[in-house]
Amino acid sequence: MTTHTFCRCGSGIDYAQCCAPFHSGEKKPLTAEALMRSRFTAYALHNAQYLLDTWDATVRPELIDFSKEKVDWQRLEIGTTKKGGAKDTKGVVAFKAYYLQDDEAYVMTEISQFIKRAGGWFYLDGQVKSIGKVGLQTNLGKNALCSCGSGNKFKRCCG
Repeated sequence: MTTHTFCRCGSGIDYAQCCAPFHSGEKKPLTAEALMRSRFTAYALHNAQYLLDTWDATVRPELIDFSKEKVDWQRLEIGTTKKGGAKDTKGVVAFKAYYLQDDEAYVMTEISQFIKRAGGWFYLDGQVKSIGKVGLQTNLGKNALCSCGSGNKFKRCCG
């Protein structure tokens, strides 16, 4: 992304002023929503290190491999948030993530949980509520297959 490109997190702000300072380590997200937005953009940019760094250590995978990624994350829409403010220690963010796969438009609806430790927000886990072509979503439980095409459950793959 260039410095004059709107950030994919849906903020309407240029990437350089939005998620880039989080990705570079210059700043930390002050809210669970800000962390959600920065993590979405990190997925879009295949920034595995940022994703690992912002995943709670108690549930963090050893690595993230984007080599088989067939998804082009397009944009994020935040639905609702519960807590997750600067003074909270826990937060929940519901969102819709839009992506392209094989030139088809898809959307995934998820509810993610975040925790604040040592002054920083971390992703804890998420539950996929629906996934599918835009307008044709299928409701899924937490054991849904990952949209990246790996064949693994979402919670054990990109989630």
